[in-house]
Amino acid sequence: MPSSWPGFVEPDPTPQQVIAGLHATVEGGEDLVQVLTPEGVRVAEPRFDHYLTDIDVDGLKAFYRDMVLVRRVDREANALQRQGQLGIWVPLLGQEAAQIGAGRAMAARDMAFPSYREHGVAWCRGIDPTELLGIFRGTDQGSWDPAETGFHLYTIVIGNQCLNATGYAMGQRFDGKVGEASTGEATICFFGDGATSQGDVHEGFVWSAVYDAPVVFFCQNNQWAISEPLERQTRVPLYQRARGYGFPGIRVDGNDVLATLAVTRWALEECRTGNGPVLIEAFTYRMDAHTTSDDPSRYRLSDELELWKLKDPIERLRVNLVREHQVGQDFFDGIAAESDELAARFRAYCVAMPQPGPERMFSEVYAESAPVWDRQRDEYLAYHASFQAPEEPLAGSSISAEEPLAGSSISAEEA
Repeated sequence: MPSSWPGFVEPDPTPQQVIAGLHATVEGGEDLVQVLTPEGVRVAEPRFDHYLTDIDVDGLKAFYRDMVLVRRVDREANALQRQGQLGIWVPLLGQEAAQIGAGRAMAARDMAFPSYREHGVAWCRGIDPTELLGIFRGTDQGSWDPAETGFHLYTIVIGNQCLNATGYAMGQRFDGKVGEASTGEATICFFGDGATSQGDVHEGFVWSAVYDAPVVFFCQNNQWAISEPLERQTRVPLYQRARGYGFPGIRVDGNDVLATLAVTRWALEECRTGNGPVLIEAFTYRMDAHTTSDDPSRYRLSDELELWKLKDPIERLRVNLVREHQVGQDFFDGIAAESDELAARFRAYCVAMPQPGPERMFSEVYAESAPVWDRQRDEYLAYHASFQAPEEPLAGSSISAEEPLAGSSISAEEA
C-alpha cells in the first residue's frame, strides 16, 4: 500500500494505535465531505457544489419537512412497540439526513435495496409509512410493489441485500441500461457498518467490481454494530475498503443532508454512465437502540450520545434556514402540526389493522400452489380449527351452555 494514501498506517500497529486512529475520526476525518456544518453554516465543497445548484430555500424546506415527518413516524412506531402494538421496531433516530439525502438523490428509474432501517428512503420512494407496519406487526412481509416504487422489500438477514442488489445491477448492465447519465439506470444498496463484517457484503463487492455493476453501496456507519463499536469491526476507515476491490470509496457527513445528496448524486451518476460501483460511507450515529429489544445503556456511555446530539441533522438544517434564509417560526410550527397529524393517522391505522387468519402463512409463501402444499394447508387448518370452542354441549354432558356451572351462581353467558 503506498504510504501517500490517506489514512495509511505502518504495518503491524498496536491495538492501542488502531483504536486511537479510529477514535480520531469522530469528526469524520480530513476526507469527510461536508457542506453544512453542525452549526448550520454552509461551506464550500468544490468537488460537489455543482450537484446542489438546483437546491434553493424551498428545497431546503422540503428536506427539513422530510426529516421531521420521518422522525415523527419513527418515534410513534417506537411508542407503539412499547405499548404492545408492534412486535419490534428498528429506530432510525439520528440517521434521517443520510436516508433522506440518499433517497432524494435517486431517479425514478433507479432501484433501492434496503436493510430493515431505511424508513426514510421508503418515504422518499413514495411509500406511505403505514405500509411498513405489517412487517413489524407480523402480518405481512411488506405490502408495496418493488417494481412500481423502485424500492425492494426490507431484508432482515444482515447483508443479504448486497447480493440481491449486485445481481439486479448486473442485470441492468446486461440489459444495456447504463451508458448515459440522463437515461441510464443505477442501483443503490443500504446497509450498516456491522454488515461489512458479513461475507455477503464482500461477495457483493467482488461481483460488482468484476462486472462493473452500476451499484452504489451505501453504508450507514452509525458507529455501533448492535453492541460492537466500530473499532471492533475494522482497522481502517470503512470507505477505504473499496480500494481493495478496485472501485472508489468516499466518506460523507451522514448528518448533513446536503452533502449526502450531492455525494449520492455523484455516485449514482458514476454508475449510470458505466463507471462501475461506488462505496459511500455515511458517517452518522444511531441515537437510539439498535432495535426495541436492545438496551444501548449496557454498552455505550451517555456522554457519547450527548456529543452526537450536538450534530443532530434536523437541528443543523433548522439553524441554517433561520440564520441564512430568515425562515420564520410559522413554517416550523406548520411542519410540527403536520407531523402530529401524520403520527395520529399512523397510530390509528396500526391499532385498527386486521388480524390475518392462519391460512396466511401458506398463501404468501409460493407464487403458485402445489398439491403437497395444499394438503399441508388443509391438514393444518383442520387441526387449528379443532381448538375452537364447540357451539354445542360435549357428547355425554348433561350441562348446557346456558345452565349454571356447578358451585356457581352465575351462568356461562353471564360470565
